[in-house]
Amino acid sequence: MAINFSPGPRLLPLRLPRVCVAISGRDGAAMVEKAEAICRDNPFVEFRLDHIRQPGLALQRISRFLEVHPQVIAVATCRRASNGGRFKGSVASQVEILAKAARAGCQIIDVELQTAESLKSAAYAKLRSLAAVALSFHDFRGTRKLDETYDRMRKVSADIYKVVSTATTLADNVTMMHFLERFAGQENVVGVCMGEQGIISRVLALRAGSLFTFASAAEGEETAPGQISIRNLNALYRIDYIDRATRIFGVAGNPVGQSLSPLIMNAAFRRETVNGVFLPLHAKTVLDLLTCIREVPVQGISITMPYKQAILEHLDNTDALTARIGACNTVVRTQDGKLFGFNTDVAGVLRPLEHRLHITGARILVLGAGGAARAAVFGLKDRGAEVYVTNRTVEKAQKLARQAKAHYIRRADLKKTQFDVIINATSVGMGNSKESPLVAEELNAKLVFDMVYQHETRLLRMAREKGLQVITGEEMFVHQAARQFEIWTAKPAPVSEMWAIIHNAVAARNAAHSEAAGADKRSSSGSRSMNQGDAPAGGLSENVARPPAAGNTSRSSKSSQAASRNGKPRHAENHAENKEKPPRRKPARSSR
Repeated sequence: MAINFSPGPRLLPLRLPRVCVAISGRDGAAMVEKAEAICRDNPFVEFRLDHIRQPGLALQRISRFLEVHPQVIAVATCRRASNGGRFKGSVASQVEILAKAARAGCQIIDVELQTAESLKSAAYAKLRSLAAVALSFHDFRGTRKLDETYDRMRKVSADIYKVVSTATTLADNVTMMHFLERFAGQENVVGVCMGEQGIISRVLALRAGSLFTFASAAEGEETAPGQISIRNLNALYRIDYIDRATRIFGVAGNPVGQSLSPLIMNAAFRRETVNGVFLPLHAKTVLDLLTCIREVPVQGISITMPYKQAILEHLDNTDALTARIGACNTVVRTQDGKLFGFNTDVAGVLRPLEHRLHITGARILVLGAGGAARAAVFGLKDRGAEVYVTNRTVEKAQKLARQAKAHYIRRADLKKTQFDVIINATSVGMGNSKESPLVAEELNAKLVFDMVYQHETRLLRMAREKGLQVITGEEMFVHQAARQFEIWTAKPAPVSEMWAIIHNAVAARNAAHSEAAGADKRSSSGSRSMNQGDAPAGGLSENVARPPAAGNTSRSSKSSQAASRNGKPRHAENHAENKEKPPRRKPARSSR
């Protein structure tokens, strides 16, 4: 959209880039250093002057930076604390800093509605004569009365109107996008929702008509809750390729902040040239999720905890196996708006096993009685396996065994019973790598399959020590995700590429955790030397059982076999027991 502006010292282009990168730092030197690293690929930046103690001094460095980089489009923001920023000075001091920023070369200055309304007409007109004004309003409590807010803003002349709310539900994103669709064609409007629930708007606002969206300079440097890094906007969500024809997919649960599904699915879409984007949908209720699915609309949803059972009653239809399992992890929205459910956790269990043994007649022990265990038990029974179930809560295990026509087995009988496969479908070992659902003497099997994927579990370590074959949770996740991809796109899944993405992500996450643990240990040990136990914990082992060559010639199967022959571990995520929770952090109360 073309920009009509009041000309300042540096002219704006007729069209702005799609993403503005918000830059903060301890001082002007740090901010300029970040801008230097970003401006080649992303020439649209915002300097958060309210984040430094002496913003006036920073403007000297910013001015020199802008002289050297004439292609950069700079926004100056000095938001007062009363409006969600960090500047504690008066309105007059704020206006003086913004005026200096315009003279330093910033083409756009961000002025809060409250500040503009408090200024005399002459003072505001003088400010507008220096640079284009982005008039902004921020609601830190919710997404409310957007139309009324916009009517109030339009009483003040501005070049860009920016409305930022806080999403407390997924439906708030729908409200924001409907707002943009109504007014973006009339004025230069920017609209996004803050918060984890607001990620949808940050990615999709552009196609709803927002003039641009915001990104952080890097992960951990967010200037507002829910802000996405510029790297992830470009590489993960492919923001430049999203248009009206882009199909929307997502993983829905509570929480989903640490889910690796967006990583693997967006990589698969890119590899197979699917015009789609996969988003994390933090749904607090099933009804909120359904509103989002129907109104955005969302074409395909990966369902995770705690909605795998609750979603069933809202579906128009499911396949027979999903109905028997009583849990759904995959939803398809048809063109006429109907919702159909599937369970690809079954594929996540069966496909890895098919590469290693004949399932029919195999004696398989399943630990657990939740959603993932149900998928494993019913799927294996359908393939003719002799399935045994045990669980910490005896009644649940007995109920599952009856429903699936499987065998219930007592924990006390495990040491004297031989199996072909033992599958851990519980969350034991997820949060603590020292925990195991079984002891070594109970591992009477040829193969041990653990659905936990975040790290090398004690269960798998014990299995390796006994010389048993193992299947990691990574492999389950890749195969269930591959099946979802096939259902949604009707294309063969790029399994080997999906595995590589997940393996690298899990390895990086484990390395980061180990480094953090090592730092904590060094900090608590005082003067103790590094030789006294500060070495990081071991990461994922790559000694995974190699499957025999299989006769399945599908692309997914071939890719899976190739990855397995290389001895590479796999991943699992989308099952009921994996309650992966992000660390609780109270976000700083900042804007945009």
